[in-house]
Amino acid sequence: MSDQPLYGRYTVENSETGEFIVTISKLQKSDAGTYRCGVGGSMYHDVDVTVVGVVKPTKTVELLNFTSNTTEVKVYTIGPNATLESITRLNNTAALLDIDIISIAKNNKGHASVAFMTYDNMSEILKPTFFPSKKDTVNTMMSTVVSASLPKTTNKTLTNPVNFTLKHIREMDPTGTLYCVYWDKTEWSTNGCVRIREENSNDTICSCTHLSTFALLMQTENLPERSHRLELLNTIAFAVGLTFLFLAILTFVLFRKNSRVSSVLRLNLCICLLLAQLLFLLTQRFLAGSSYKGACAVFAGILHFFLLSAFVWMFLEAITLFISVKNLSKIRSRWREVLHWKYQLVIGYVVPTLVVGVSVAVQRDGYDSERCWINLGTSFVWSFLGPVCFILAMNLILFITIIITLQCTLMHLSGDVSQIKNSRTMVFKALAQFFILGCPWILGFFTQFSKALEIIFLLLTSQQGTFIFLVHCVLSEEVRKQYKKLWYTLCPHHETKEQMTEDTTWT
Repeated sequence: MSDQPLYGRYTVENSETGEFIVTISKLQKSDAGTYRCGVGGSMYHDVDVTVVGVVKPTKTVELLNFTSNTTEVKVYTIGPNATLESITRLNNTAALLDIDIISIAKNNKGHASVAFMTYDNMSEILKPTFFPSKKDTVNTMMSTVVSASLPKTTNKTLTNPVNFTLKHIREMDPTGTLYCVYWDKTEWSTNGCVRIREENSNDTICSCTHLSTFALLMQTENLPERSHRLELLNTIAFAVGLTFLFLAILTFVLFRKNSRVSSVLRLNLCICLLLAQLLFLLTQRFLAGSSYKGACAVFAGILHFFLLSAFVWMFLEAITLFISVKNLSKIRSRWREVLHWKYQLVIGYVVPTLVVGVSVAVQRDGYDSERCWINLGTSFVWSFLGPVCFILAMNLILFITIIITLQCTLMHLSGDVSQIKNSRTMVFKALAQFFILGCPWILGFFTQFSKALEIIFLLLTSQQGTFIFLVHCVLSEEVRKQYKKLWYTLCPHHETKEQMTEDTTWT
């Protein structure tokens, strides 16, 4: 801690952007540890400094590895007797380095060393906002920060450019532009670095003519008006869906004693969808991007559970609907519950609990504490996508089978008018089940290619509760009769003689 520019082996340099740089010269092993860097007494950054050892000359080849919680280091040293190809590849978890170490060694009497490091938390210090950007644009870090240097090498001139394969840590915006950048004292710069190509949707190759600290940044246009409209549409759509979900839950609870109205499947599906959508709105509005990272990760896990549980209930609903439609073609078939409600509760809640519990036990950092959702840049995302893909595929197959079965049943029905009418009603409800069973969620895999698809996906998935209320409440004759009876009970002076006779006949 010093107010002087020079303090022993530590040099403090201020920048025009208000940041400062601390340099430690003549680095020693005793310098390893955690440093707290900050100005004044308000806010500090913890920086881990690791000294892996001294690069020792070798006759052939030597590889030194070091890994900590936030840093991964590889130091590769060759000597005059090394027999290697011209291009050497160093592989870290987050990036790859291809360097012509043989040519460098030829300019250094046969000896050369290259150090390749990746820093998981360096983007919190070397922020993407330090990259010069145009007006109304947003910079996003797309890779972990990596660094490459030539320790104990006198002639550091590169005969050939080095290539970095940087793995993406988040999904790319199709409208964004990628930049290969390096840290130039006080800001990110592109001088001497170019983007060769995207190896695939998860990797980008950068080529640089010098060694330094590198990263991959994405620059997107900031459209506040469009974002505001989309956010407003999002809020309205979810508000409408939540309202109808609440009305459907209220209906199922009020008439829970009537087996022709109430259903454990539909009630729990509505409850899970209501809690998931409500939790999603609250976390995105009040927690996402805030300093409450611990709470954000916890709520992300709870949201993960409720969404998985909702999909399991959709799957059970699809099976129940399939069996009930198959029974239409059977003589004197009677409705039987496919599975006892107690077993349904076990499947609907225990299965998602096991999936979330095992996933968190295997990978504890699977939730993004910034976005309050699953970290999409890791394999943890398959703890959600895996079950969802399976359920959506099965529901789509069952839905198609239901439509075909209904069509065949209608063709073989006798001329009984009431039977034909009921079956046609069943066809209409079956078509509406396409939305209730969650089939529109399939569009979620294609929203990254089109904003229009993203809006359609948002509107359809947020209205599952609306479709449930329409099919199982508004279009249900039994529900309408129960509401009439409830209305006449609460307001007996509105009941006419004709209505009383109608109710008596129905009873």
